[in-house]
Amino acid sequence: MNKNQKIILYGGGAALLCLVALSIVLIIINSNRTDEVNQARAETENLRLANDRLLLTNEFNQLNADFSQYEDQQVYLKNDSLVQKYNEARLKVEGLLSELNQEKQNNAANRKRIKQLENEIATLKGIVKHYLEEIKRLGEENEGLRQEIQQVHQRNQQLATQVTQATSKNEELTQTVKLAKKLNITGVSLHAYNKKGKNEKNITKARQLGVSFIVSPNNTASPGMKDFYIRILSPEGNLLSGGGSFQIDGQTVAATAHRQMEYANEELSVSVYWDVNTTLTPGDYTVEVFADGYRLASRHFTMKK
Repeated sequence: MNKNQKIILYGGGAALLCLVALSIVLIIINSNRTDEVNQARAETENLRLANDRLLLTNEFNQLNADFSQYEDQQVYLKNDSLVQKYNEARLKVEGLLSELNQEKQNNAANRKRIKQLENEIATLKGIVKHYLEEIKRLGEENEGLRQEIQQVHQRNQQLATQVTQATSKNEELTQTVKLAKKLNITGVSLHAYNKKGKNEKNITKARQLGVSFIVSPNNTASPGMKDFYIRILSPEGNLLSGGGSFQIDGQTVAATAHRQMEYANEELSVSVYWDVNTTLTPGDYTVEVFADGYRLASRHFTMKK
């Protein structure tokens, strides 16, 4: 082998070695780049999954907040089936979130959990929406019932007022009827008589006192026997007693004298006498006339010595 052939041979070998070395270097560089790309892709996937998990967690927390906001209105619900469904769905979501937090490396498993989580949160969202709509509807119904009860209460108050007014009017009418039936008297007089039955001007010498009056005609009054009671009060305010007692306004009252006469709805003259049984003094005497539970008259008379 001549010198030129050796040079060519050695040169070709060296070139081949360089090509082999270059290929190895390129293969190593390629391999590193592939690893970097794969690593970048994995990091991007991890970030995307972490972002999805964060978004779903925030959405879950917001649903819980919306639900809790109306928790005190659960009394409106006729049953708690919606609450039970919500709690079941919530527990599933919490379980998937816990699994996602524990899963660190397996992106395929994470993607599966994320998909399940999206489905469960969608279910939870539907339950919360239905729950809030039901709460709102029942709240409106209860508000309507509250207003209706208030209106009924107002009507009852109005009726009670009307009943009170009617009762008052009836009482007034009853009182009017009673007053219409009350006997009316006129010409009430007080006279003193001596032992001969003649008028006595000196009250200290009187042996008998007489009260006279006229009962007016009254077709409204009940006819029949009437008891007329006389009360005479001395100037000192003492009752001249001896005529028994009678009832008026639920009380027993002592009388000075009493006389029974028949009344036929026509004018009737009545005289009632009292025999003196105590010392009489000059001054103002009060005469009261009663019948049928009414005081018919009260008059004052001055008796002199």
